[in-house]
Parts: sequence; structure tokens; C-alpha cells
Amino acid sequence: MTHNGWPRGRIGWMIGTIVLLAAGVLFGLIMQNVWLGLVLAVIISIGWLIAYESWRGRSPHLDDPWDDGAQL
Repeated sequence: MTHNGWPRGRIGWMIGTIVLLAAGVLFGLIMQNVWLGLVLAVIISIGWLIAYESWRGRSPHLDDPWDDGAQL
């Protein structure tokens, strides 16, 4: 199996990012401030990346019913 360096599933994230950037520009045009739209789109895109990678399940079996989050 040859690995070409392009992770599987990254196309969905890229399409979502492009849509978010376009929506940010459109929002900026409506509000008459394209920079504001781009900044909001970049911030939301970072959240999109975190959510998308989490949804893909890079770390399975992390559910620990005995961990209440108080331990380091």
C-alpha cells in the first residue's frame, strides 16, 4: 500500500472550509465589511476543523465510564 501523504477524509474538511470562507465573504459583503466576514470565517473554520477531526474518530475507545474528569 502506497501512502501519498494526503490523509483520507480531508476532502470533506476542505469543501466545508471553502463553503465557510465563501459564506464569510458573503456575510462581510452584506455587512459592508469583508474583513470582518473573513475573520469570522477563519475562526469558525478552526472550530470546523476541530469538530470534523473529532467526528472522524481519530482516537477510538476513549470512553471511560469511571473517569469523572477530575483526574490529570
